Amino acid sequence: MKHDFWHQKWQKNEIGFHLNEANPLLVAHLSSLNLKLGSRIFLPLCGKTLDIAWLLAQGYRVVGAELSLIAVEDLFKSFGLTPAISKVGEIAHYSTSNLDMFVGDIFEVSPDMLGCVDAVYDRAALVALPEDMRKSYAAHVIALTYAAPQLLICFEYDQALQVGPPFSVGADEVKQHYQTSYNLTLLASVDVAGGLKGKCAATEHAWHLRPLNLI
Repeated sequence: MKHDFWHQKWQKNEIGFHLNEANPLLVAHLSSLNLKLGSRIFLPLCGKTLDIAWLLAQGYRVVGAELSLIAVEDLFKSFGLTPAISKVGEIAHYSTSNLDMFVGDIFEVSPDMLGCVDAVYDRAALVALPEDMRKSYAAHVIALTYAAPQLLICFEYDQALQVGPPFSVGADEVKQHYQTSYNLTLLASVDVAGGLKGKCAATEHAWHLRPLNLI
């Protein structure tokens, strides 16, 4: 998926993927990660999701990576915050006390830039990428976060009926990408109300990825 695709989506405000509330699977299942208040949670390819506001309100710190500058600027405006802005290579870093956003290609973000994180919440990243990118993305996030625990949310549907994104990512593929680093637990599966984009039946799955070295 080329960068221009996503830049055009944000420029045209074609952001049907942007929910108007915190994701119910996040609200229901974040507790499975057993995080302490003040834990730092990484949200890859997060846009300006309201999940960020929800996580901050629960007492967590948030760090995100997002390609679109429009999304990041809108996010800070929604909070009425003026971030400190710095740049490392091709990545811009927007920062306030409990919220950090890295703007640019996530593959250019390094562990040193990101800093320590206690967990990953992936609602919109893995499913946003085409099949030929998902393996390298998953490996990058594992390396980037030193295999931090994850709450991963995926869609599953008949890919022949609908062109992604979001793309269909089933259990076999989740295992393919993550089982060498994590113990995988399917926490919930719920039908997407009205179908995916109103076009085909789909199921949303929530996975708990627990690092093997913690078992």
